[in-house]
Amino acid sequence: MDFRKEFLVEPGCRVKLDHIDPGYKGKDISEDDAREHLEKYRAKLTDQQLLMYSEKKHSLLIVLQALDAAGKDGTVNHVLSAFNPQGSTVVGFKGPTAPEREHDFLWRVHPHVPGRGAVAVFNRSHYEDVLVVRVHKLAPREVWLERYEGINDFEKLLYHQNQTTIIKFFLHISKDEQLRRFKQRLDDPARNWKISDSDYKERELWDDYTQAFEDVFAATSRKHAPWYVIPSNHKWFRNLAVAQIVAATLEDLGMKMPEPLVDLRVIRKQYHEAAQE
Repeated sequence: MDFRKEFLVEPGCRVKLDHIDPGYKGKDISEDDAREHLEKYRAKLTDQQLLMYSEKKHSLLIVLQALDAAGKDGTVNHVLSAFNPQGSTVVGFKGPTAPEREHDFLWRVHPHVPGRGAVAVFNRSHYEDVLVVRVHKLAPREVWLERYEGINDFEKLLYHQNQTTIIKFFLHISKDEQLRRFKQRLDDPARNWKISDSDYKERELWDDYTQAFEDVFAATSRKHAPWYVIPSNHKWFRNLAVAQIVAATLEDLGMKMPEPLVDLRVIRKQYHEAAQE
């Protein structure tokens, strides 16, 4: 089972979201089996992060993008919570503040990228500046169009200069599934807080967002910073796919525990002497 091959947006290729079934749930995978596999992958994520934190040669940036209610928060809670908070952060990017608007669009992003040994999860990201900005016409076409090049250069810098592994996920749901999840928010008092004035207004722009995402994938999916389109109507399958892709990507780094910085023979001798006192 290698979802990286199945859901990868190949560099230089163009995907049509209408041709990808958001209700897909794998071949011969039951929900019960998925739960069992998910726990195994979560354990691998925990182990791999410990290696990354100890070795301090690599870092990991995970980008989550989606339309409303597709499950960005759920993915963080059910999959990426396997990472130890001591070595990981989750950052959400909303509309830029007044000071942020006075700088280039990546100025507010750079302070949040992970240093060596760390993991950062972007719940929405620098891609908002070629998605929301485009769809809502917050900047002229020539402005957001140039940002593709800026994003590619930015991600290339992270990869080559800081050994940052970049994984970008688009959580793909259907319009009907989004509406069903909106109703859950209305019916469940514990989810009322998630309701936004913009929820239904943004649905009117569904086709515009679809086109914007397709252009983003074509312009910015690279070997060192790939996009994956994850069918997400079934939350259990979404969680399984994301966990498997992240775990397999980290495993490929071949990370190892660093050698001790002290002479263990000396430390063992000191221990035995202390134990005999």
